[in-house]
Amino acid sequence: MSQSSSIVSVLRHPAESRESVESVALILGAAVFVVSTITGLLVFWGSSAPISGPGSLGQFVAISSAIAAAIVVVWARSLRRARGVGEGAGPRLHWFDVAAIALAHAVIALLAWIAIADVLARSFVDALVFPFSAALLAGVATAVTAYVVFLSAMNLTPILLSLVLAVFLLVGAVTSMLSASDPYWWQKNLSTLGMTDDLSGNAFNLTLIIAGVLVTTIANYATVSLPAGTETERRHRRFVRVSLILIGIMLGCVGLFSLDVSLALHNLSATGMAIVYTILVVRLRTLIPTTPTVFIWLGYVFVAVIGILVVFFVTGYYNLTAVELILAVLVFSWLIVFMRNQGTSTASPTTE
Repeated sequence: MSQSSSIVSVLRHPAESRESVESVALILGAAVFVVSTITGLLVFWGSSAPISGPGSLGQFVAISSAIAAAIVVVWARSLRRARGVGEGAGPRLHWFDVAAIALAHAVIALLAWIAIADVLARSFVDALVFPFSAALLAGVATAVTAYVVFLSAMNLTPILLSLVLAVFLLVGAVTSMLSASDPYWWQKNLSTLGMTDDLSGNAFNLTLIIAGVLVTTIANYATVSLPAGTETERRHRRFVRVSLILIGIMLGCVGLFSLDVSLALHNLSATGMAIVYTILVVRLRTLIPTTPTVFIWLGYVFVAVIGILVVFFVTGYYNLTAVELILAVLVFSWLIVFMRNQGTSTASPTTE
């Protein structure tokens, strides 16, 4: 009786404490396991399934996990809003922020399970999975995904969002490179990946657009804890926040305006993003005097390396792809570290 009452209490107040959140995550995982297993039995009934490829166990797990991840993120954020968790702790998440976070989790789940299935298929060559085993494995994989995503969505912070951004950019870019129809795309430039209408082009452009929204989302929370006691401090905080938002907007525009859509807008967005980043790095000591000196100098080093890369490109030592790849790694590494540093004391965001 007490156990039953405890479960009912948890379901009525799912976001009340860490214990209740963990309990709901486990209950959610169990429910997803049942639904996914039953669906798997219907899909695989009567025939064995390959591990990877079309109609495979890996494909089913990837799609079901992606759907579950997107639904769980939206539900978890709605749950926090309904329960008023974190009210007044900072800026709220708008619907497009939640949509971008949900898509990021869904894409990460989709590509991660596809990659895992591909590795297993290479390990168990020509192996087939019996229907009942396939359904059980699919249920477990989807349940684990739902469990992890629910905890992620319920405990969103700038630090966690920066990690999601990093993983999302990595899996999106790698997927686009591996699925490129032109194996010699790298001889041109990185943006060539977004010029096709196949999986590679769509993955590349969608990754940039969603990543841009994520950067603008994180920008609000990464600057909440900045000093704002005087008008000068408030002005500096606005400058940092607007700079990060501009970087996010222009990153999204790089994906929105691919090379075959508008060369001018594509290059303008990419160049503008680099300029805003450089200005922010150079002015950071003045804008945020409390920033650690090591991080300030790290930014200076990154800007100097970018300058050297430009010289290498102009002299023909590096091609444009190498410059773009290294530049992207430097800029986003700096952004992620900055967001983690400034977001350490920021509370979990809420949904609006």
